[in-house]
Amino acid sequence: MAQHSCRAVLISAPASGQGKTTVTAALARQARARGERVRVFKTGPDFLDPTILAQASGAPVYQLDLFMGGEAHCRALLAQAAREVDVILVEGVMGLFDGDPSSADLAQRFGLPVLAVIDGSAMAQTFAAVAYGLRQFRPQLAFAGVIANRVGSPAHADMLLGALPADIPALGWLPRQPEAVLPERHLGLLPAGEVRDIDARLECIARALHRDGLSLPALPAISFAHEESAPPPRSLAGRRIAIARDAAFAFIYPANLDVLDDLGAQCVFFSPVADAQLPECEAVWLPGGYPELHAPQLAANTSMGESLRAHHRAGKPILAECGGMMSLFDETELLDGTRWRGFSLLPGRVRMHSRFTALGMQAVSLPEGEVRGHSYHCSSCATTLQPLVVGTNPNGGPTLEPVYRAGRLTASYVHFYFPSNPAAIAAVLA
Repeated sequence: MAQHSCRAVLISAPASGQGKTTVTAALARQARARGERVRVFKTGPDFLDPTILAQASGAPVYQLDLFMGGEAHCRALLAQAAREVDVILVEGVMGLFDGDPSSADLAQRFGLPVLAVIDGSAMAQTFAAVAYGLRQFRPQLAFAGVIANRVGSPAHADMLLGALPADIPALGWLPRQPEAVLPERHLGLLPAGEVRDIDARLECIARALHRDGLSLPALPAISFAHEESAPPPRSLAGRRIAIARDAAFAFIYPANLDVLDDLGAQCVFFSPVADAQLPECEAVWLPGGYPELHAPQLAANTSMGESLRAHHRAGKPILAECGGMMSLFDETELLDGTRWRGFSLLPGRVRMHSRFTALGMQAVSLPEGEVRGHSYHCSSCATTLQPLVVGTNPNGGPTLEPVYRAGRLTASYVHFYFPSNPAAIAAVLA
């Protein structure tokens, strides 16, 4: 059994929108400025916050999710990081106790102390009551303390943090700073690559974070032990997997690429927006992203559409997830009513909506085996295709995504997490 120790903390909050990503990014930048090696993880499914956190930490950001990956997978990721870095920062998802499993479940499972970020912009002493509730709701959780976000002034910070009970450490505060706000759009934060001044914003945030009582070097080291597992069979050895990766298709978990590498696949990347045809390959993976923002360019790239259709006619595998699937229908209707031609591998039409149409974890029992993942999108599709299978939601939520199969094409709104079943993914792409 391998065992490695490292200082670590989980950054959570009472709810979404409190500033977890901002504070986590600031702590990562401050740690790097001290010359420390830092690794950031994101709890739960997320493609957008990790791009910001990767820019702040200087390293890829992996998911820690007890449903999608399982405890052994999460433990192995933490142990690997503990062997390589000085400090681990884990950003939670939603509120501390939201979901099943929740960020609190993850923290308790691995002994991570919780640092709570609370938006104090519209509060005074009630700030302390919120902190007290987070601390006492599950007393067995290790609780590192509290950081106040969006604080109006030093006097406001004193009012907020001074009201805290003696057993809840006041760790610091971050002032309101419009010039450092991380921009958003309909699915969440803008990816770091689309924010031209992202480094300047991150530096501004890091300089502004007042760490009154927080010392990352003083955090206790946590031991992460895990059983070394045998690598999966290299069942994709010698096979070239063409992966769409550009501004329209960028929702790719680093762990998914690791799985393909472990399976022996040779990953080659291409742009459905800019490239005229597929690279030479045996299989194609079209991940999610924002094809709706690039609908005119995709519609104009008729040669890429023909290349994809030729690949499909040849009986070669295609895995299309969410935005990848959207691009394969005959047509997409945007919010302004304009309609744009798709690549026409699937019959039907996609329609964009102004709000989320689905959100939730998914378990999908494919013929090749169960694969886990999640769904979140602001569109719907109408098609004559009958689902191969329909996903289930472990929390009993209403999102139950159909999976379509046409020949060797497998398509769904689900973003699959490949480590949940590498053998099944290999069979889909083999």
